[in-house]
Amino acid sequence: MRHEQTAALQLPSFLHGTFRSVQQKARREGLRCGEQYRVEGTVPAPRQMVEVPPGEVLVAHDVVDIQHERPAWRLHMVSNVMDALLDTVDQQNTLPTRDACEAFFLETAWGALYFALAQMGPVSATRTAKRLQAVLRFWEPLQCARYLFKKVGMAHTLEELMVAAYDWAMDAWCPEGDASVHERLAMAAERMERATREDCIEAIFREMPRALAHADKLKHWKRVADPDFQRERLTTLDSWFFERVSAARPGDLIWLLTNWDHELEVQ
Repeated sequence: MRHEQTAALQLPSFLHGTFRSVQQKARREGLRCGEQYRVEGTVPAPRQMVEVPPGEVLVAHDVVDIQHERPAWRLHMVSNVMDALLDTVDQQNTLPTRDACEAFFLETAWGALYFALAQMGPVSATRTAKRLQAVLRFWEPLQCARYLFKKVGMAHTLEELMVAAYDWAMDAWCPEGDASVHERLAMAAERMERATREDCIEAIFREMPRALAHADKLKHWKRVADPDFQRERLTTLDSWFFERVSAARPGDLIWLLTNWDHELEVQ
Protein backbone atom coordinates (compact mmCIF):
# COMPACT_ATOMS: atom_id res chain seq x y z
CA MET A 1 0.00 0.00 0.00
CA ARG A 2 1.07 3.57 -0.64
CA HIS A 3 0.10 6.76 1.12
CA GLU A 4 -2.99 8.33 -0.40
CA GLN A 5 -2.03 11.61 -2.07
CA THR A 6 -5.42 13.30 -2.21
CA ALA A 7 -7.25 15.99 -0.28
CA ALA A 8 -10.52 14.09 -0.70
CA LEU A 9 -11.37 11.23 1.62
CA GLN A 10 -11.58 7.88 -0.13
CA LEU A 11 -12.83 4.67 1.46
CA PRO A 12 -12.90 1.08 0.22
CA SER A 13 -16.24 0.26 -1.38
CA PHE A 14 -16.64 -2.79 0.87
CA LEU A 15 -17.24 -0.48 3.85
CA HIS A 16 -20.47 0.94 2.42
CA GLY A 17 -23.88 -0.69 2.57
CA THR A 18 -26.27 -2.23 5.06
CA PHE A 19 -24.82 -3.83 8.16
CA ARG A 20 -25.24 -7.31 6.71
CA SER A 21 -23.75 -6.48 3.33
CA VAL A 22 -20.72 -4.71 4.81
CA GLN A 23 -20.21 -7.61 7.18
CA GLN A 24 -20.09 -10.04 4.27
CA LYS A 25 -17.97 -7.85 2.00
CA ALA A 26 -15.50 -7.03 4.76
CA ARG A 27 -15.05 -10.70 5.57
CA ARG A 28 -14.39 -11.54 1.92
CA GLU A 29 -11.84 -8.74 1.79
CA GLY A 30 -10.16 -10.04 4.92
CA LEU A 31 -9.87 -13.54 3.47
CA ARG A 32 -8.39 -12.08 0.28
CA CYS A 33 -5.89 -10.03 2.25
CA GLY A 34 -5.04 -12.97 4.48
CA GLU A 35 -4.35 -15.27 1.56
CA GLN A 36 -1.97 -12.79 -0.06
CA TYR A 37 -0.28 -12.09 3.26
CA ARG A 38 0.15 -15.81 3.91
CA VAL A 39 1.75 -16.36 0.50
CA GLU A 40 3.62 -13.11 -0.15
CA GLY A 41 3.85 -11.34 3.21
CA THR A 42 2.07 -8.25 1.85
CA VAL A 43 -1.45 -6.85 2.09
CA PRO A 44 -3.20 -5.92 -1.17
CA ALA A 45 -4.82 -2.55 -1.72
CA PRO A 46 -8.64 -2.55 -1.85
CA ARG A 47 -9.97 -3.28 -5.32
CA GLN A 48 -12.24 -0.23 -5.43
CA MET A 49 -12.00 3.10 -3.64
CA VAL A 50 -14.90 5.55 -3.49
CA GLU A 51 -14.63 9.27 -2.83
CA VAL A 52 -16.71 10.28 0.17
CA PRO A 53 -18.80 13.46 -0.32
CA PRO A 54 -17.88 16.31 2.06
CA GLY A 55 -19.92 16.19 5.24
CA GLU A 56 -20.81 12.51 4.88
CA VAL A 57 -21.38 10.74 8.20
CA LEU A 58 -19.24 7.67 8.95
CA VAL A 59 -20.17 5.12 11.60
CA ALA A 60 -16.97 4.85 13.60
CA HIS A 61 -18.07 2.66 16.52
CA ASP A 62 -20.28 -0.41 16.69
CA VAL A 63 -22.25 0.87 19.69
CA VAL A 64 -23.87 3.57 17.53
CA ASP A 65 -24.51 1.30 14.54
CA ILE A 66 -28.17 0.68 15.37
CA GLN A 67 -29.87 1.17 12.00
CA HIS A 68 -28.66 -2.00 10.36
CA GLU A 69 -30.85 -1.77 7.27
CA ARG A 70 -29.74 1.77 6.43
CA PRO A 71 -26.85 1.93 3.93
CA ALA A 72 -23.95 3.79 5.49
CA TRP A 73 -20.19 4.02 5.63
CA ARG A 74 -19.29 1.59 8.42
CA LEU A 75 -15.66 2.34 9.27
CA HIS A 76 -15.76 0.28 12.45
CA MET A 77 -16.28 -2.87 10.37
CA VAL A 78 -12.64 -2.89 9.35
CA SER A 79 -12.65 -5.19 12.39
CA ASN A 80 -14.34 -7.82 10.21
CA VAL A 81 -11.49 -7.53 7.73
CA MET A 82 -8.96 -8.09 10.49
CA ASP A 83 -10.88 -11.03 11.97
CA ALA A 84 -11.10 -12.80 8.62
CA LEU A 85 -7.48 -11.99 7.80
CA LEU A 86 -6.28 -13.53 11.05
CA ASP A 87 -8.44 -16.60 10.41
CA THR A 88 -6.16 -17.45 7.49
CA VAL A 89 -2.92 -17.55 9.51
CA ASP A 90 -1.49 -19.62 12.33
CA GLN A 91 -3.96 -19.20 15.20
CA GLN A 92 -1.18 -19.75 17.71
CA ASN A 93 0.84 -16.80 16.44
CA THR A 94 -1.54 -14.04 15.35
CA LEU A 95 0.10 -11.06 17.09
CA PRO A 96 3.02 -10.67 14.63
CA THR A 97 0.56 -10.91 11.73
CA ARG A 98 -1.76 -8.37 13.30
CA ASP A 99 1.11 -5.96 13.89
CA ALA A 100 2.40 -6.36 10.34
CA CYS A 101 -1.04 -5.82 8.84
CA GLU A 102 -1.66 -2.79 11.03
CA ALA A 103 1.51 -1.26 9.60
CA PHE A 104 0.09 -1.69 6.09
CA PHE A 105 -3.30 -0.24 7.03
CA LEU A 106 -1.72 2.78 8.74
CA GLU A 107 -0.60 3.89 5.29
CA THR A 108 -4.23 4.71 4.42
CA ALA A 109 -6.53 7.37 5.83
CA TRP A 110 -9.28 4.88 6.67
CA GLY A 111 -6.89 2.36 8.21
CA ALA A 112 -5.13 5.01 10.26
CA LEU A 113 -8.37 6.28 11.74
CA TYR A 114 -9.73 2.80 12.37
CA PHE A 115 -6.70 1.65 14.35
CA ALA A 116 -6.51 4.93 16.24
CA LEU A 117 -10.13 4.58 17.34
CA ALA A 118 -10.10 0.83 17.97
CA GLN A 119 -7.06 1.18 20.26
CA MET A 120 -6.30 -2.53 19.98
CA GLY A 121 -3.90 -3.49 22.74
CA PRO A 122 -1.40 -3.48 24.13
CA VAL A 123 -1.63 0.30 23.81
CA SER A 124 2.00 1.17 24.46
CA ALA A 125 3.39 4.68 24.13
CA THR A 126 5.27 3.68 20.99
CA ARG A 127 2.25 2.07 19.33
CA THR A 128 -0.01 4.99 20.23
CA ALA A 129 2.51 7.45 18.78
CA LYS A 130 2.50 5.57 15.46
CA ARG A 131 -1.29 5.54 15.33
CA LEU A 132 -1.61 9.23 16.09
CA GLN A 133 1.09 10.14 13.58
CA ALA A 134 -0.75 8.15 10.92
CA VAL A 135 -3.99 10.04 11.58
CA LEU A 136 -2.13 13.35 11.51
CA ARG A 137 -0.68 12.51 8.08
CA PHE A 138 -4.22 12.19 6.73
CA TRP A 139 -5.73 15.03 8.74
CA GLU A 140 -6.92 17.06 5.74
CA PRO A 141 -8.95 14.33 3.99
CA LEU A 142 -10.28 12.99 7.29
CA GLN A 143 -11.64 16.45 8.08
CA CYS A 144 -14.02 16.12 5.13
CA ALA A 145 -16.32 13.72 6.98
CA ARG A 146 -18.25 13.62 10.23
CA TYR A 147 -18.24 10.68 12.60
CA LEU A 148 -20.66 8.80 14.84
CA PHE A 149 -18.72 7.58 17.87
CA LYS A 150 -20.12 6.11 21.09
CA LYS A 151 -23.04 8.59 21.39
CA VAL A 152 -26.05 7.81 19.22
CA GLY A 153 -27.08 10.63 16.92
CA MET A 154 -24.08 12.86 17.68
CA ALA A 155 -22.00 13.45 14.55
CA HIS A 156 -18.51 14.71 15.40
CA THR A 157 -16.02 16.73 13.42
CA LEU A 158 -12.59 15.13 13.24
CA GLU A 159 -11.35 17.41 16.02
CA GLU A 160 -14.29 16.47 18.25
CA LEU A 161 -13.80 12.80 17.44
CA MET A 162 -10.15 12.84 18.43
CA VAL A 163 -10.93 14.70 21.65
CA ALA A 164 -13.53 12.04 22.47
CA ALA A 165 -11.07 9.24 21.76
CA TYR A 166 -7.78 10.79 22.91
CA ASP A 167 -8.43 13.42 25.54
CA TRP A 168 -6.49 11.16 27.90
CA ALA A 169 -3.43 11.18 25.64
CA MET A 170 -3.45 14.96 25.33
CA ASP A 171 -3.87 15.39 29.08
CA ALA A 172 -1.11 12.90 29.86
CA TRP A 173 1.42 13.88 27.21
CA CYS A 174 0.57 17.46 26.27
CA PRO A 175 -1.08 19.09 29.29
CA GLU A 176 -0.55 22.52 27.73
CA GLY A 177 -4.15 23.25 26.82
CA ASP A 178 -3.86 26.43 24.76
CA ALA A 179 -2.99 24.74 21.44
CA SER A 180 -5.25 23.25 18.77
CA VAL A 181 -6.27 19.59 18.85
CA HIS A 182 -3.96 18.88 15.92
CA GLU A 183 -1.02 20.57 17.64
CA ARG A 184 -1.61 18.80 20.95
CA LEU A 185 -1.91 15.40 19.28
CA ALA A 186 1.28 16.04 17.31
CA MET A 187 3.14 17.03 20.46
CA ALA A 188 1.75 14.06 22.40
CA ALA A 189 2.79 11.67 19.63
CA GLU A 190 6.28 13.15 19.46
CA ARG A 191 6.74 12.86 23.21
CA MET A 192 5.43 9.30 23.30
CA GLU A 193 7.69 8.28 20.44
CA ARG A 194 10.85 9.28 22.31
CA ALA A 195 9.64 8.70 25.88
CA THR A 196 11.90 7.15 28.48
CA ARG A 197 10.52 4.95 31.23
CA GLU A 198 10.54 7.95 33.59
CA ASP A 199 8.65 10.05 31.02
CA CYS A 200 5.99 7.34 30.88
CA ILE A 201 5.74 7.21 34.66
CA GLU A 202 5.17 10.96 34.82
CA ALA A 203 2.47 10.69 32.15
CA ILE A 204 0.87 7.84 34.10
CA PHE A 205 0.79 9.99 37.23
CA ARG A 206 -1.03 12.72 35.30
CA GLU A 207 -3.74 10.22 34.33
CA MET A 208 -3.94 8.28 37.60
CA PRO A 209 -6.65 10.54 39.11
CA ARG A 210 -8.93 9.74 36.17
CA ALA A 211 -8.26 6.01 36.52
CA LEU A 212 -8.80 6.06 40.27
CA ALA A 213 -12.11 7.87 39.83
CA HIS A 214 -13.37 4.81 37.94
CA ALA A 215 -11.78 2.22 40.21
CA ASP A 216 -14.00 2.66 43.24
CA LYS A 217 -14.46 -1.09 43.83
CA LEU A 218 -10.86 -1.71 44.84
CA LYS A 219 -10.59 -3.32 48.27
CA HIS A 220 -7.30 -1.57 49.03
CA TRP A 221 -8.09 1.74 47.36
CA LYS A 222 -6.17 3.95 49.79
CA ARG A 223 -3.04 1.83 49.46
CA VAL A 224 -3.00 1.62 45.67
CA ALA A 225 -3.92 5.32 45.41
CA ASP A 226 -0.83 6.31 47.37
CA PRO A 227 1.70 7.97 44.99
CA ASP A 228 4.67 6.44 46.80
CA PHE A 229 3.17 2.96 46.44
CA GLN A 230 2.45 3.61 42.77
CA ARG A 231 5.94 4.87 42.01
CA GLU A 232 7.55 1.91 43.75
CA ARG A 233 5.40 -0.55 41.79
CA LEU A 234 5.87 1.25 38.47
CA THR A 235 9.63 1.40 38.92
CA THR A 236 9.87 -2.35 39.46
CA LEU A 237 7.25 -3.38 36.91
CA ASP A 238 8.64 -5.84 34.36
CA SER A 239 9.02 -4.71 30.76
CA TRP A 240 5.97 -6.59 29.41
CA PHE A 241 3.59 -5.10 31.95
CA PHE A 242 5.15 -1.67 31.70
CA GLU A 243 4.84 -1.54 27.92
CA ARG A 244 1.15 -2.35 28.23
CA VAL A 245 0.50 0.71 30.40
CA SER A 246 3.21 3.04 29.09
CA ALA A 247 0.84 5.22 27.05
CA ALA A 248 -1.12 6.06 30.25
CA ARG A 249 -4.52 5.14 28.84
CA PRO A 250 -6.98 5.16 31.78
CA GLY A 251 -8.45 1.75 30.94
CA ASP A 252 -5.00 0.19 31.13
CA LEU A 253 -4.26 2.00 34.37
CA ILE A 254 -7.49 0.64 35.88
CA TRP A 255 -6.31 -2.83 34.83
CA LEU A 256 -2.98 -2.15 36.56
CA LEU A 257 -4.65 -0.87 39.73
CA THR A 258 -6.87 -3.95 39.80
CA ASN A 259 -3.82 -6.21 39.55
CA TRP A 260 -2.11 -4.39 42.39
CA ASP A 261 -5.25 -4.62 44.49
CA HIS A 262 -5.42 -8.37 43.86
CA GLU A 263 -1.76 -8.81 44.81
CA LEU A 264 -2.40 -7.05 48.12
CA GLU A 265 -5.43 -9.26 48.70
CA VAL A 266 -3.45 -12.50 48.42
CA GLN A 267 -0.47 -11.35 50.48
